[in-house]
Amino acid sequence: MTSPERQPLLHDLSVTLAAPTVVLSAPDGNLDAAAPGAAVQGLFHADVRAVSLLRVTLRPDGDAGGGGDDEDWLPVVAVMNATDGPGRGCFVGLAQALGDAVPDPTVRVDRRRTVTPGRLTEQLTVRSTATTPVHLAVRVEIAGDLVTLDHTKAGLPPRSPAEPTSQLSSGDGLLGWGDKDVEVAVSAPGAVADVKGSTLTWTLTVKPGESADLHLAVEVSDKAAVVTAADPRPTWQRPDITAADHRLPALVAQSLDDLHSLRMATAESPGDTFLAAGIPWFFTLFGRDSLWAARMLLPLGTDLALGTLRTLAARQGTRTDPAAEEEPGKILHEIRRGLFDDGQGLRLPPVYYGTVDATPLWICLLHDAWRWGLATDDIEPLLPALQAALGWIDAAARAGDGFLSYLDSSGTGLANQGWKDSADAARFADGRLAQAPLALAEVQGYAYEAALAGAALLDAFGLPDGERWRTFAADLAERFRARFWVFDQHGPYPAMALDGSGRPVDAVASNMGHLLATGILDTDETAAVAARLAAPDMSDAYGLRTMSSRSGGFGPLRYHCGTVWPHDTAIAVTGLARTGHTEAAARLIEGILAAAPAFDYRLPELWGGDARTDTPAPVPYPASCRPQAWSAASAVALMTALTGLDPDVPAGRLHLRPTGPLPVGMLTVAGLTVRGERLDVTMGSDGRIESVTAPAGLIVEEHPAPRT
Repeated sequence: MTSPERQPLLHDLSVTLAAPTVVLSAPDGNLDAAAPGAAVQGLFHADVRAVSLLRVTLRPDGDAGGGGDDEDWLPVVAVMNATDGPGRGCFVGLAQALGDAVPDPTVRVDRRRTVTPGRLTEQLTVRSTATTPVHLAVRVEIAGDLVTLDHTKAGLPPRSPAEPTSQLSSGDGLLGWGDKDVEVAVSAPGAVADVKGSTLTWTLTVKPGESADLHLAVEVSDKAAVVTAADPRPTWQRPDITAADHRLPALVAQSLDDLHSLRMATAESPGDTFLAAGIPWFFTLFGRDSLWAARMLLPLGTDLALGTLRTLAARQGTRTDPAAEEEPGKILHEIRRGLFDDGQGLRLPPVYYGTVDATPLWICLLHDAWRWGLATDDIEPLLPALQAALGWIDAAARAGDGFLSYLDSSGTGLANQGWKDSADAARFADGRLAQAPLALAEVQGYAYEAALAGAALLDAFGLPDGERWRTFAADLAERFRARFWVFDQHGPYPAMALDGSGRPVDAVASNMGHLLATGILDTDETAAVAARLAAPDMSDAYGLRTMSSRSGGFGPLRYHCGTVWPHDTAIAVTGLARTGHTEAAARLIEGILAAAPAFDYRLPELWGGDARTDTPAPVPYPASCRPQAWSAASAVALMTALTGLDPDVPAGRLHLRPTGPLPVGMLTVAGLTVRGERLDVTMGSDGRIESVTAPAGLIVEEHPAPRT
């Protein structure tokens, strides 16, 4: 019996990216999708693998005439690889068969990789400290199979390489291939190209103490791409952070590098920048992910929020289409170049609306961007989309017995349509799977917050129905209080969902953490949720577990049932800090900071939910995407939670809610942005505000969050 194809593992890949282009390689810099366990390696551009093989080998005799067997070519032995800023990677390898016959290596190969949108360049530098000249040949094997991303996600082997372009000369260092949409051109000055063998070869003599530089470039064009590069100008201001705990500045710095490389636009609206959700599976517009990431980055400016809001509003649902799950006013889930088929029964159309939370989150982002200073002239064109989104919430609540719920009626879409979207994510406390339609707890919180946010915007811009939406929010809170709260031996808590029969899905899960900042909970309910999140079964991992270690179905490496997701933790931290539960917030912040060095400060999508006392470092989730937009943005969200910033630019106020003793010690954040102007904050280790430099005209009000 053969086993089904498995999704490729990702955690040990080297990633170099500049959206919409990314290179996923082995740690030595080579990529070979045909190698065992390497099916996802390649250079991907806009969901197509343009290069599936890129391998560097050496031959010590320097005979580059094409003779000799493959076994004559020797690998470069990797000793180091590292990121070197956005879109840059560095690899160092040893040529052990070359140079002096001594234990110490005397010939090495440095490989500097640069990725820009649609282009890969590599500089290979052969360095010698040998006592005599070194004669060698350097060969690059390169080819591309032009498969789409869903092919690799399904764990399928690569296809045969595309035929080389016939008109390219075999003697000028050029190779190429393509199809009706994608064209790939490879240049290598000074190399001899073998079109038939898809190789480039240089012959070199490197004298003692000298080096030789070789250059390779790959250009990709794709006329069918639905996503493209963002405007090269910075989308946000980069703050300077000083903290007694060096891990926070290091985490924010790497995160901002990654976020810069994840910036993307659509072909129809190249001036509107959003963040691609993550590498490699989600390297496109995702409603929920792109919205959360933009929301977390508001302290750096509102340009990203505006681009995200506009891009999604342009594709807001206008009709009822069950196949795409489109409905009037609904915000989409994802876009692709064509049908996305993962080989396991999931078949999504190019524009797919199967998400229950993106629509209220769109409203929340618009409202928060307004409070951070998004200009009136930018908001007014989005007001029709706001009204349509509110209309969808109303219709969804009416259809769902007063709650927002979902059901995949097609059988080929997402079974779960909240952020925990794996098929086994919703469980009862005994481990049984919940049956759809499901009404998720956090989605009701988002809807409550969106209703009040929508009401505030409607009032501010002279539109009707503000009071209606405040009434909707109040009624929803009462329904939630009556239906979602359950009890166990440790007391009350909100169930993660209601199932298709209206029964509370009572696993203790992180969903409740998303409720804290929405306002749907009263003071006592907030305290109960904070206590649950702070308990060891949820918080003694490297961050917040998605499910209690005491719940049935828990597993430390189960995608949504026990792992730690940094964005999930950051959302809970934001709510805990805002409601005065600062000790619980600090515990979770420390968990993320403890995890960060293990990933070289590039936070992945998720990691294992093992207790910190059980493992000296977080256990990687082997198929975790990295970098991931909302994981990287979580670093900024944690920083913001520590400062207690809560601006209300329309009211001319800048609220500061000190959170008490800081887990990172003394903290200075200089160069934040509110109302398009600079904001600096310095806090002592005790959490007291020492200085604030705010834009003129904003009244700074310091009032601690309530303590419980």
